[in-house]
Amino acid sequence: MQAVDRVITQRLDSGVPLVGSVAPHIISAGGKRLRPALLLLVARALGYQGTQHHNLAAVVEFIHTSTLLHDDVVDESSLRRGRPTANETFGNSASVLVGDFLYSRAFQMMVDADDMRVMQVLADATNVIAEGEVLQLMNMHDASLGVADYLQVIQSKTAKLFEASARLGAILSQAPAEVENACATYGQALGTAFQIIDDALDYDGEASELGKNLGDDLREGKITLPLILAMQRGNASEQALIREAIEQGGATERLADILAIIRDTGALTASRNAAADEAQRAIDAIVGLEDNEHTKALLQLAAQLLERRS
Repeated sequence: MQAVDRVITQRLDSGVPLVGSVAPHIISAGGKRLRPALLLLVARALGYQGTQHHNLAAVVEFIHTSTLLHDDVVDESSLRRGRPTANETFGNSASVLVGDFLYSRAFQMMVDADDMRVMQVLADATNVIAEGEVLQLMNMHDASLGVADYLQVIQSKTAKLFEASARLGAILSQAPAEVENACATYGQALGTAFQIIDDALDYDGEASELGKNLGDDLREGKITLPLILAMQRGNASEQALIREAIEQGGATERLADILAIIRDTGALTASRNAAADEAQRAIDAIVGLEDNEHTKALLQLAAQLLERRS
């Protein structure tokens, strides 16, 4: 990861001062670096001995960071990882344009790999992520959405880059197709579990731990698994209250009541159980890989994800 950070620092240099201010603001904000770590671990688990995985791990982080910059503008977010967002600090225009810079820099870097499969995987993933973001925007304030609709969004906007990261590690290692697909399945399941837990934490955590404001998803009119399950399990008045909050968004003066409904209906527990199922799916996908310290780390990562509190 230190080698990846050196690549990130080197490739952030653009000669444009604003880029040098905005991009490091979010890249250095204490993110978990899960996607690049996933790529590194898969590559090493499959015996890769080169250095191209450092470059591609930085590419993945640039793509992820660019989506965060754009997301915070679209969501009008003011807090991320416990710090003011880039759009809050530098303005929306700067955030969008620097996000575009990171996208284009990522594509410059992926060409360095000189591998058509690598470029195809990253290009496809970036397109799917963008589709997921648009789909989520279309779904805002729509209280009629079900679990399948929710999964379609998160498997596009979040899990796809996890999947691509794991697949790239396998491609670099020149792994057989069945191993590559197993690693991709691991990444997709891990990313799905990660996002479900993230959405559950929006209704079951402290702002100081989360680095964002509790109930932000509801204020944005974003329907996630805890809300969907609470509506399915709640009585008529509880359903009406949640539906009104989703459709209106905004201040959500009844947030405390909605939090109570989510807890009392078991929606929070059910959401965590759904994440546990995805984490187990990730583990099952790679149990056949060679037993080494990197494979053990991948298995441990899936298991520890369920203990995430921020």
